[in-house]
Amino acid sequence: MATKKIDRCAVVITSPLKAELVSQPLEYGDLKSTELLVETEYSVISAGTELSIFRGNEPWAALPFIPGYGAVGRVLETGSDVTQFVPGNRVFTYGSHANVNLIDGGLVLEAPDALDGVIVPLLARMGQVAFTSVRVANAELGDIVTVQGLGLVGNLAAQLFKLAGCTVVGIDVSPKRLAVARACGVDFVIDSGATDPAVAIKEITGGAMSAVVVEATGIPKLVATAACMAAKGGEVVLLGTPRGSYDGSATDLLMKVHLASSAVALMGAHEWMLPLKPTPGVKHSIERNVQQLMEWAANGKLHGRELVSHVVSPEMVPDVYRELNSRNEDYFGVVIDWTAKQKW
Repeated sequence: MATKKIDRCAVVITSPLKAELVSQPLEYGDLKSTELLVETEYSVISAGTELSIFRGNEPWAALPFIPGYGAVGRVLETGSDVTQFVPGNRVFTYGSHANVNLIDGGLVLEAPDALDGVIVPLLARMGQVAFTSVRVANAELGDIVTVQGLGLVGNLAAQLFKLAGCTVVGIDVSPKRLAVARACGVDFVIDSGATDPAVAIKEITGGAMSAVVVEATGIPKLVATAACMAAKGGEVVLLGTPRGSYDGSATDLLMKVHLASSAVALMGAHEWMLPLKPTPGVKHSIERNVQQLMEWAANGKLHGRELVSHVVSPEMVPDVYRELNSRNEDYFGVVIDWTAKQKW
């Protein structure tokens, strides 16, 4: 088996709060039967997960670590059992932040040439995360749904609930994110730094409160805040992965769940609750969700370009991580352009 070599450049988080662009040849022999070699066009930065890795807080991502899990690119080679793709096909993958990736397993789907490459990984990957909240919630046509936290995942969750026929309220402290939510068609937005969101929701709903509250920030203490905005018998959906400590008593939250006068249901919405591929007897799958997202992206039903704050070349990524870590609100949705003139 002859060894092949291809130039590879990747973003590497080398130690807590330090990222570098590293060039090192990728050496490989014959591809495994199910592998694809894919040249990346664009990859999206998932700020929540990647910042947690950047800070050294994810035990599963031992440093040094190549982050990234959403990319679009062109197939260069395929293994013997890969029949649905040939070299030259454009595909969405769970590729990392590198100019070329060996893909084996996960999700690989056609990304039509007509789709804007900048928004494909953003909508397909971050939209996949957001979609789970819609799948697990019991929201119906005409229901009021509140989304707490309007980053990429929260914004896309709000858009998806709108497509499902709900009236959507978005909450954030960032004027930038609130403005983007308005541009994406969210019905009401609340600045929680200036207004008590529970009071605002009561006014908006005439006292009925929200049938579903999606907690998309991942800040543990805000789960109790979310419960205060839910209607009697309503749902609080934990979409953002809880990170960090929770200081104080959880009694108020637990009473909201326990008492018959409120009876709020807490529901998890981690993306991997759904099977990756269509499964007999299971209505939904991640693959089906992503196909639907790309269809809506193609026909303009999902806002994508409004979510892109920066398109950066790979050598800029270490600076981007520092800006995101400092909570610079100008850095909202960041996509890495691997087609840019190579300085690496």
